[in-house]
Amino acid sequence: MLTLSSRVSIPANELEFQMIRASGPGGQHVNKTSTAIMLIFDVKHSTALPDHYKSRILARAHPNLTPGGKIIIKAQQYRSQEMNRQDALERLKAMIDAAMVVQKKRIATKPTRASQKRRVDSKKRQGQTKKLRQSKPGMHD
Repeated sequence: MLTLSSRVSIPANELEFQMIRASGPGGQHVNKTSTAIMLIFDVKHSTALPDHYKSRILARAHPNLTPGGKIIIKAQQYRSQEMNRQDALERLKAMIDAAMVVQKKRIATKPTRASQKRRVDSKKRQGQTKKLRQSKPGMHD
């Protein structure tokens, strides 16, 4: 069972774990043992998730989200199957939590009169500096 908040949790029967062989270095150990975990969670057909959770998760583009509405997470960082299972669950929780964060709406403001004056003064100073750098015609004969 994966607890997302005090009211929302995903039961274990909705989480599918597949044991697979990890890729990468490790020699004979990695070739013989299935320590990597593939976690599959079907967001669309989940009965535990409220609809607003589902819509927010499915609306976000994420590389672990399939077009069919399933989240697939492959965990192979650790040598033990149990640690990889915990890692996969934590990554699923983090992904769902990130989808539920609401961005603050930006309120457009006008620049203050003082800030506008500072900006124009700075531009005038820069223009004066550039003018001083210019060579006068007829000086280099």
